Amino acid sequence: MYLEDKTVISAKLSFLDVRVLSCLALLTAPAFAQAPASSSPAASSRTAEKTTVIEQSINLASKGRCEEALPVLKKLTSGVKERQVKYRALMATVRCAMNRGENQTTADTLFELKRDHPEDPEVLYMISQFFLGIAESASQELATLAPNSYQTHELEAETLESQGKWKEAAEIYREILEEHPNLRGIHYRLGRAALSRPELPTADEDARKEFEQELAIDPVNAAAEFWLGEIARRAGQWEAAIPHFAAAAKLDSNFGDALLALGTSLNSAGRFTEAIPPLEEYVKKSAEALAGHYQLYIAYSRTGRKEDSFREMTLHQQLSEKRQAKLNAAQP
Repeated sequence: MYLEDKTVISAKLSFLDVRVLSCLALLTAPAFAQAPASSSPAASSRTAEKTTVIEQSINLASKGRCEEALPVLKKLTSGVKERQVKYRALMATVRCAMNRGENQTTADTLFELKRDHPEDPEVLYMISQFFLGIAESASQELATLAPNSYQTHELEAETLESQGKWKEAAEIYREILEEHPNLRGIHYRLGRAALSRPELPTADEDARKEFEQELAIDPVNAAAEFWLGEIARRAGQWEAAIPHFAAAAKLDSNFGDALLALGTSLNSAGRFTEAIPPLEEYVKKSAEALAGHYQLYIAYSRTGRKEDSFREMTLHQQLSEKRQAKLNAAQP
């Protein structure tokens, strides 16, 4: 049941595709040079002159004269020290680079902005719009160049997923497997589709079978291991869940959720001493995660580490208050 209307592909892309493209752009981004500091009068004069030129280029960019502005912005912005001037210069660089179709310059500059202004709404918005545009363009090219490829059909299914049409997506995945039975990732997606239909009485069992088949094809799929653990955890089967979470954390050292799930399951199984290392690693990676500090508090308190347990409970309370203050501040 492959979809005949290829326009569905570009209608709404999976956020996974956008994240993958974002990661690729980040990996190719160059290191940003840091100009040596100097306090001499000559250096101060040069800095003032550079700032003037940057401001002029920002002004040109605001008038749409990107052909003149962009070369100067690309050359001089990395050495700007004044935070707001550099912010405006980077923003101007992004807009001009996007206008002129210079995707690598756009990506490099957006990630510099993300590094320096990680919570800026405009920066986050521009990143999402830029990479969404790249993903949409790539999907359209895929549908045009290889309309009958399994990649095209997989993208169709992912689009259906994003629309909540799990049954239709699963039908496409199964048809892909008929032609490509050993294709990585498809059984995993079928497992996720099954879990997304909790109204089915066999949803968990169907998902478990799919994740196991995925691991038979791809033994290093950390996500499949994680979900096998999660299915067991939801059923209160702590001892069955633990090895799956441990395997997921081992396969992917940056899989924070696997570390938290492992520590939580060990706590639930009464294996408090064993729970401490994964939970400590988790809070190092996610210092403001409430659940991590709470679970670590439990593990410490049950193993007689009173000072550590008090510290973790205090951190948990402080983070809770901080989060509540943010929510209150966001309310009109």
